[in-house]
Amino acid sequence: MTRTLRCTLLALALSMTLPCAAAHAEQDAYTLKERLLGAARDGDQTAVTRLLDEGAAIDSRNRIGDTPLISACKKGLTPLARMLIERGANVSQADVQGITPLMATAFDGNDEIAALLLAHHADVTATDRVGKTAMEYAAGRGHTAVVKRLLDAGVDVNAAYRNHLTALMWAAGYDQEETASMLLARGAKRDLRDDRGMTAKDIAERTGSARVASLLSKG
Repeated sequence: MTRTLRCTLLALALSMTLPCAAAHAEQDAYTLKERLLGAARDGDQTAVTRLLDEGAAIDSRNRIGDTPLISACKKGLTPLARMLIERGANVSQADVQGITPLMATAFDGNDEIAALLLAHHADVTATDRVGKTAMEYAAGRGHTAVVKRLLDAGVDVNAAYRNHLTALMWAAGYDQEETASMLLARGAKRDLRDDRGMTAKDIAERTGSARVASLLSKG
């Protein structure tokens, strides 16, 4: 066999092998991703750790944009969230609805995860597709400890969000008395008005939030 022929055959073999190798690598990456997302969804920290060690991308996303960290935050899985954050997960990556890990945590109410996210500089100003922030979710759900964390992180207690609603108004609308009381203690103004001209007390009365309406009637 001539040297030229050997070189030609070698080049041909390589040209056939490389696409196959690339295809296998792509399939392996896809499989790792799917296994990682499934393990995160199930809260299986051991499997998540193993798959990350095997090379799975930590910020992989499922069809609705959830990363492993967002899944952990939605379910309040503190140890899993901590591990992911410590391994470098993006703490501000949003899903397709614009929900960030901090928003998911604010909705769920896990104060410990909120502290971890804020310590790693999660974006407190991000808004989702309906224009809501983590503060609005936390105040409306009555997660007072998370609201405190957000205030301590620099969120203005009297910030006006979409439709000029404040955190106090969100708490008022859902009769979250403890949260409303804490916001007042932190300097929330009860005379601010939304784009309808309504105060927090007006909103409480309109929504039948008796406890907050009573609180706001005092003083």
